[in-house]
Formats: sequence, C-alpha cells, structure tokens
Amino acid sequence: MDRRQQKTRAAVFAAFSSLLAEKSYSKVTVQEIIDTANIGRTTFYAHFETKDDLLKALCEVLFDHIISSAADCTHTHGLYSDKDAPESVFCHLLHHLQENEHNILVLLSCESSELFLRYFKDSLNELIQNQFVGRDRENDAGIPQDFLVNHISGSFVEMVLWWIKGRMKQTPEELDRYFRAVIEPIL
Repeated sequence: MDRRQQKTRAAVFAAFSSLLAEKSYSKVTVQEIIDTANIGRTTFYAHFETKDDLLKALCEVLFDHIISSAADCTHTHGLYSDKDAPESVFCHLLHHLQENEHNILVLLSCESSELFLRYFKDSLNELIQNQFVGRDRENDAGIPQDFLVNHISGSFVEMVLWWIKGRMKQTPEELDRYFRAVIEPIL
C-alpha cells in the first residue's frame, strides 16, 4: 500500500472513530464518514466495500497491533523508557491500552462498544491460546481448552471495562497482579 492509500485509510479510520465516539454504529452513515474524512465516495469504496468492512479493518488494525506487540514484549514503543518491560503479557497489554493509541478506550466504552469488545475478545482468545493454554496444565480437571480460553479472555475484557469505568485509577502493574492472582490457579 502506497503512502497516499495509507493516508486515506488513516483519515477514514480517524473519521469513523470520532463518529463512533458520538453515536452508535447503526446511526453512522457512509456519507458521514466520507464527509468527516474529506474524501470522495469512490475513494471510500475503493478501500472498503461496506461500513461493516470498515469496522472489521479498523478492529484488525487496532487489536492486531496491540495483541501482536503484547505477545512480543521486545516491542515496547518507548512505553518503558525509564524502566524494564514487564514480564507479563497482560501487563504489557494494559500499558498499550493505557497509552490509548488510536482512541481505543473511547471505542471500548462507546455506544457501539459491543462490536469492539467482540473483536477485542477474539484477538485475546488467540493470544491466550498461544501464550498460556497450549502449554501443559497441571490442574486440567477435564476443562476444555476453548472454555478456558473464553473464560480468561472474557475476564480480561470485563476487567478492562471495570478499569475504564473507574477512570483507570489502578496502574497496569496493579491490574496485572489482580488478574494473574485470579487466573493463575486455573492455569
């Protein structure tokens, strides 16, 4: 993708995100996105077939970046310039959320949050499967892996929502400690 296409996509993503912060997904129109991004209709449809395709692309960009960088703790974005990167992938992920790249916290708590939460949870499922559940578990107790992955990712998403609603008073390290205290016994 050339720079012009990247700039157009960035403008569309920014316009879409700002509109979603104001009203629900179902009420946002393609015309509003086009007007806010200051692009033509043909340009929009050259990049996205539908508003749903735009939503999917936005979620992939947001969550793939955050999840992949959390899985690779050497990829720190300068988050830890004054200290060591955390050992926990969950703490690293919380730091990325706290950094609020691309206004992700607004999207996770806006009227259309259920759409973003579903994509976020799906992205977490893959991370959790690869990082934790695939390895040998001592306390298996006949629990299916997909149930365990769903439980852990659902708990993490709910914790993030609790954190956002509480105005993010806890540090990522504190939240990570709480979360690991709850999930480590089942892993």
